[in-house]
Amino acid sequence: MAPALPIPHLDGMSDTHDATESRLVTGLWQVVAAHGWQGVTLRRLAAATGLAAADIRVRCPGGPRDLLALQARLLDEAVASGTVPGQGGTPRDRIFDVLMRRIDAMQPHRAGMLRFLDELRTDPGLALCLVAGLPRSMARLLETAEIESRGLSGALRVQGLVGVWLATLRAWQRDGSADLGATMAALDRALDRAEQVARTLRLTPGDLAAG
Repeated sequence: MAPALPIPHLDGMSDTHDATESRLVTGLWQVVAAHGWQGVTLRRLAAATGLAAADIRVRCPGGPRDLLALQARLLDEAVASGTVPGQGGTPRDRIFDVLMRRIDAMQPHRAGMLRFLDELRTDPGLALCLVAGLPRSMARLLETAEIESRGLSGALRVQGLVGVWLATLRAWQRDGSADLGATMAALDRALDRAEQVARTLRLTPGDLAAG
């Protein structure tokens, strides 16, 4: 079974973001929910977004995969824009906060995202491509949580957060509750495991290492 992957949602983003980019990503999940990943076509994207097919082709010359890269970047920016600098709290608290805000942002497009994740099991090439892009997003999330992501220790934190994120996503896929209690519990457990590994590797308090 392929691992769960980060598939974010863009509603409620800052007005500073390109509205057309948000429409493209929102339209993508509408099409996936109705027709599946293999059913994503330029014609359907144009109908869902209200954009001209030629404009979509210019923005996404690589096709639907370009939209997956776009939504990952926009989600990272959205989480960062909703974070108060100097927020305080422990490193664990801050990591928990940014990951759950990413999960919350995914909720409105749950149907499309779950269908995509289910179909991704039959496309290992795409799954590997998305997994390869996770460290970049996790590094940005660490910086948003005001935790260093550079250097050897930073690289270990990034890899640890990749594992925490995937475990949380797997729980989210199974969690149909309104309060996401099971997802939050899974995130807590994943952070516990990561901190145990960090202690084994004698990293500093609050560090994460791959579990």
